[in-house]
Amino acid sequence: MTELVKSQSCWSLLSSKIQRRTGRRDSEDLLQSAFLKLLELKPSNICNVEAYLVKTAQNTAYDSHRREQNGPVAYVEDDDIKELPCTGPTPVETVMSRQRLDILEDAIKDLDPRTREIFLLHRLEGLSYPQIAKRSGCSISNVEKHISKALAFLTKRLLD
Repeated sequence: MTELVKSQSCWSLLSSKIQRRTGRRDSEDLLQSAFLKLLELKPSNICNVEAYLVKTAQNTAYDSHRREQNGPVAYVEDDDIKELPCTGPTPVETVMSRQRLDILEDAIKDLDPRTREIFLLHRLEGLSYPQIAKRSGCSISNVEKHISKALAFLTKRLLD
């Protein structure tokens, strides 16, 4: 391993190999960074030091490229976080919404089976009144009545 550092030609060869693989001009820096990682690992476990250096430099280049694409990371101080407005629902609003959903779910279960089926076809599957009428074998007027009945029942249950 020390031969790599001592031999300028070997170092240059590795640097040019890294530059060809990554397309980056900072291959010397990438190689130096890879070499430092190698020294930290105690290279007795590494069979092919040259391959390790090239692959590590390549990975470092890819990581660097991803960071450059994503833009700089902005760090926010704890005091600044307190000043940022929270745009999401508060815990109380979340609990209240879940309670309304539970009430709505129970109310839908309490609907007449035919009314529930027509209502769910319209609201969940997004079918139009004519499509529901054709599928359920009833008139469009009948579908309208079932939807109206379901909406009135569910609204009353949510308001109680």
